[in-house]
Formats: sequence, structure tokens, C-alpha cells
Amino acid sequence: CATADLKTGQKLNEGKTKQIFELVDQPGLVLVQSKDQITAGNAVRKDQMEGKAAIANKTTSCVFKLLQEAGIKTAFVKQHSDTAFIAAHCEMIPIEWVCRRVATGSFLKRNPGVKEGYRFSPLKMEMFFKDDANNDPQWSEEQLLEAKFCLAGLTIGQCEVDIMNRSTVAIFEILEKSWATLNCTLVDMKIEFGVNVKTQEIVLADVIDNDSWRLWPAGDRSQQKDKQVYRDLKEVTPEAMQMVKRNFEWVAERVELLLESQASGRVVVLMGSTSDMAHCEKIRKACASYGVACILRVTSAHKGPDETLRIKAQYEGDGVPTVFVAVAGRSNGLGPVMSGNTAYPVINCPPISPDWGAQDVWSSLRLPSGLGCSTILSPEASAQFAAQIFGLTNHLVWCKLRASLLNTWVSLKLADKKLQACTI
Repeated sequence: CATADLKTGQKLNEGKTKQIFELVDQPGLVLVQSKDQITAGNAVRKDQMEGKAAIANKTTSCVFKLLQEAGIKTAFVKQHSDTAFIAAHCEMIPIEWVCRRVATGSFLKRNPGVKEGYRFSPLKMEMFFKDDANNDPQWSEEQLLEAKFCLAGLTIGQCEVDIMNRSTVAIFEILEKSWATLNCTLVDMKIEFGVNVKTQEIVLADVIDNDSWRLWPAGDRSQQKDKQVYRDLKEVTPEAMQMVKRNFEWVAERVELLLESQASGRVVVLMGSTSDMAHCEKIRKACASYGVACILRVTSAHKGPDETLRIKAQYEGDGVPTVFVAVAGRSNGLGPVMSGNTAYPVINCPPISPDWGAQDVWSSLRLPSGLGCSTILSPEASAQFAAQIFGLTNHLVWCKLRASLLNTWVSLKLADKKLQACTI
């Protein structure tokens, strides 16, 4: 961590569980300092919980790291100390975005007749306006649009609301997929967005910690580990607070495990000759963007089939899950020979030439029975497909794929908004 003697300026904000300070020497950044306080029911119940600041800070820092490494835009910069982290200065959008997979809590009160445990597919989205005096009323999209919030120079219109809606779903799915690796069900979650004062970009802001979600190990509500345990206490005793603290520590320890994956995997690109190197480098670069290891080899199934099969055996023999990508111009013997001799997936990614490409491609498409190789012409797309195979068992790869879908969608949305502004 950085030295603890950051020069903090004025206090910008204080909530129930944290304080925000400006950083004198780092304009555009703030320090988010957690407090040892736990509250419920709009601070009707309020207690000190020794060590809570450190537990919450560790939890939120790990969650933001997980999301950021996946490719989600957040305000988080880095953890600063046991109880504080550095973030981009944002003007907060005063909405709590709630995302639900399983019906429980306030949803059941507001929707009588729905039984606890009802599963939402797709996810159920709800919005609540942050207004303590009125107990954070639920808002419709229309109310949010009519409020015409303007933050850091950005007016919150349809485009911005759509982006926050989509982002909330992606963020939930990434955390849900991650917690599932530890056999924990992410039941529901609340998040907040801010507008980065420097870039005017909408980013995930505030915190995500054990106050932000419901977490049920093995999908069993009786084992819940989140703040609901504190909300449900009949009376607050020292023993009860110790139990609440143990739950919070349990989550903080586990959340660190989400940053690592138990599953390994690699892509082995086999090229017919080094003249295909530029094509293969594109595959390697795209693999790296998904966090997938990629090895390049040169072998020709036509000119040295014994060597091709020896290379195949080398990668089959060490127990690492492997996807082979065959890059061979003209007649592709490489992919089909590999596919006929291995149980691992093989992707043909032939470098198509403008003159004979239309004819050459048939050597990858029209194959004898018993061969199951796929053919993907784009080098980037072949890496993406390999990543999707590994994403079935490796949540970190899946999370990068999921964030990439969101970011592509958002960039199209922003491009359209920009174009409309030019043409109006």
C-alpha cells in the first residue's frame, strides 16, 4: 500500500458507514475512508462494530479489483490502507440500482402472492431514489428521466439510464458467476453509479461490500452471511454482534478467493509456416485480452505429419486443458489431421488469400465423418471462441467475456448519442 500520510483536504461527504476526503496533491481523486459503524433500517438501528471498517474496505477493494480486471469501468483506483481506498472523484447519481435473482425481502412485501425463492430469469431490476426522509422510495424509469439530474455537466437522459441498467445486470452476473465457484448464491444486490468529474463518464462508484448484497451459501437462506443477519437480530447483544462480525469476516476472506481461478487452460496455435506469423500474433493478442495463455508452434501436417502428432501428444500429456487452433493457408491439412487424432477441441483459422481463398476454405469446411473441428475466419473471433470454451469452467475468463459484451453495447450506444447530437 501507499504510505498512509496522504495529504487529505476537506471532507467532501459523510455517510452512515464512510467519509470521503479530497486529495490535495492528486486532483480528480478522493480517499474513501470506512467507519466501524453498522446500521439498518435507515440508521434506526445503529451500532459500533470494531474492525468493520477494515473488513468492509477489504471486501469492497477485492470486489472492485475483480470487476476492474474483468473490464468494468469503476471509480476504484487502489486500496490505500486497511480502512481506506483511493477512487476517482465522482458526482453521485442519487439512485440505488437493485438487481435480484431470487425473490426475498422487500420485494415480497411489495408483491404479495410471490413466494420467497421465486427465480428471476432474466434478472429483476428496481430503482430506489436516495431520500432518507422518505425511506428511499422506489422510482420508475419515467421518474428518473423526469428528474433531469445533471451531474458533473452530464444530464441523465435515456441513454445514461439504459447504460446504468445494462451495467447493473452485467455487474450482477459477473459477481454471481464468481460467488458460484464457492457454492454461494448471490441473491440480490444494490449498487450506485457516479459521473467521473474529469471524464464525464458514468462509472460504478460508492462501495460494494457485505452491506450491498444477500449471500446464501449453497442457496440456503438459513446460512445467510450478509448484513441481513444484523437486520434480523431481535436484540443487539455483544454475543450477537460477534456472530455478525464473524459473518462479515467470512465474506471478506472468501471474496479474496474470487480473484483467483482454480481452472487452467491454454490455446496452442499451430501454423503451417512462419509466413502466417502476423495472423497468429492477432490470435495471441486476443487470447491475452481474455487472460488465456497462448503458445505458437510451427508444423505442417502435409510435410511432417509425425512431428505434428508429436507436438499434439506433448500438449495432451501434461493435463492442461487445451484448445488447438490450426492456421494453414492453401490446403488446410493441419486442422483436420489434428481433429481426427485428438479429443481436444480444434478450431481452423485459415489465413484466407484474396485470389484462391474461396476455393481454399473448403479444405477447412468439407471434412470426412468423425471430425469435429470448427472454422472461424477471424483470428480475434477464434481466440474469443476458445475463451468461451474456457469460460465454461473458468469464471475469470467468463467475466472478461461478459464485460466485453457490455462495453461493446455501451460504445455503440454512446456513438449513436454523439451522432444524434451532430445531426439534430
